[in-house]
Amino acid sequence: MILDYGLKFIIGGTIFVLMSYFSESKLLFLSGVITFIPIMTLINMGMQMRSMNLKEFRTTEFNAIFGAFGAVVLILFVFILTNWIKPAYAATISVALYIIYMLLCKHFLQ
Repeated sequence: MILDYGLKFIIGGTIFVLMSYFSESKLLFLSGVITFIPIMTLINMGMQMRSMNLKEFRTTEFNAIFGAFGAVVLILFVFILTNWIKPAYAATISVALYIIYMLLCKHFLQ
């Protein structure tokens, strides 16, 4: 159990270090792509498969589609809003819109 959490900590830490590195580098493509790094999704799905039955897993993955779409919309809003306002403000507004979107999805999917 401790080893399992330790491995997750190391993987998560490595990904955050890479995100930090690419954000500070001039590797703009990699800095953008790491925002939606598939390895996080695959790791999370692996953890879900071990602790959920098939019905729970399928429900979770169906809900993940809405989360993924919301994440794309969040990034799109940040991109558009930074034409007029600072990135920190654009991100704050976008996160607020994302939360509203997710609450609406939750309400309509129940």
